[in-house]
Amino acid sequence: MARRAETALSPREQLEVLRRGAAEIVTEDELLRKLERSVRTGRPLRVKLGLDPTAPDLHLGHTVVLRKLRQFQDLGHQVVLIIGDFTGRIGDPTGKSVTRPQLTEEQVRENARTYAEQLGRILDMERTELTFNDRWLGAMTFADVVRLAAKYTVARMLERDDFAQRYREGRPIAIHEFLYPLAQAYDSVAVRADVELGGTDQKFNLLVGREIQREYGQEPQVALLMPLLEGTDGRDKMSKSLGNYIGIAEPPGEMFGKTMSIPDPLIVKYMVLATDLDMDEIRRLERGMAEGTVNPRDAKLRLAHALVRMYHGKAAADAAQEEFLRVFSRHELPAAMPEVTLPAPRLDAVRLLRVAGMAPSNSEARRLIEQGAVRLDGRRITDPHAALAPADGAVLQVGKRRFARLRLPGGA
Repeated sequence: MARRAETALSPREQLEVLRRGAAEIVTEDELLRKLERSVRTGRPLRVKLGLDPTAPDLHLGHTVVLRKLRQFQDLGHQVVLIIGDFTGRIGDPTGKSVTRPQLTEEQVRENARTYAEQLGRILDMERTELTFNDRWLGAMTFADVVRLAAKYTVARMLERDDFAQRYREGRPIAIHEFLYPLAQAYDSVAVRADVELGGTDQKFNLLVGREIQREYGQEPQVALLMPLLEGTDGRDKMSKSLGNYIGIAEPPGEMFGKTMSIPDPLIVKYMVLATDLDMDEIRRLERGMAEGTVNPRDAKLRLAHALVRMYHGKAAADAAQEEFLRVFSRHELPAAMPEVTLPAPRLDAVRLLRVAGMAPSNSEARRLIEQGAVRLDGRRITDPHAALAPADGAVLQVGKRRFARLRLPGGA
């Protein structure tokens, strides 16, 4: 039996909450009507999110949609989270210029377990319906697949930008890639979704879901699209593979430092999409930065503190902020840093970085040194071939956030 929707907010007040940060709602009028019916009947909306478990370490980019799901939960609605163990083996072609490799069932299951463990940091898992789409997609016969495929045309599929571009350029499109949007759409049919969430790059797939629901005699879902969050480089979508991500399970100091490194133009976007900061406060900070009365650095400190508090608690956020100010504002050394015992009292600069774990390869060590990113007891090292004899307890620094205290062999 469905849990009754319980909220003190009117349908229009709920809609105002759900608008926060949304890039597009298809359509707002339909969502308002669904919210009005929910209040009238006491039946919570079924709000769907599909996750293909291909990157199991959650970062702030993932949380943009997950936090919107939590807003629906807080308004009394039912979240339906679909782990795409079946569709993950197809591989979503969205935004790809070539056919994606298919994941094995073992890879998908392992990634799905990791996702489920981390989702509780954001969602109320006691109020989350968690399911796997292999339950219905894996049970379909070939005849079922043919009937589903007959409900959509190749011409409509080629309206998708990535498919259209590959078709124009003569690059291959495998038939199974056309099946991905249909499979995701059938998920909405299977769980009777009232609303589906996704990033703006998923718009085509979510709109196919509306059409397929109509074909199966269901009221079409509302598509609520959230912006894609740029990473710390300020350019590309946040991605672990690009190294521009802020992981929600990272240590407080690392999360705080990475947040302080984002470009100033992203401060407000991060506040709106990734934090619980009040919109009035965000608008005041935005106006202040525009008028020159608020230093972007101070706004960024507020953002970093809010993010660390959300995932690690206030005490950890306070400590991370104090440590950041100690190192970067007062130019003091960190209160704690790893210690590394050297294999010899004299090493060349490249080997010193490798031994200290500051560079994964000799070429990376040379690049860091030549860029001026390396200091030994505050003195910049610029020659990769320099023979260095650090004193016991000397501090090796790479970039702004990485430190190690060096110990000589045998305590010499």
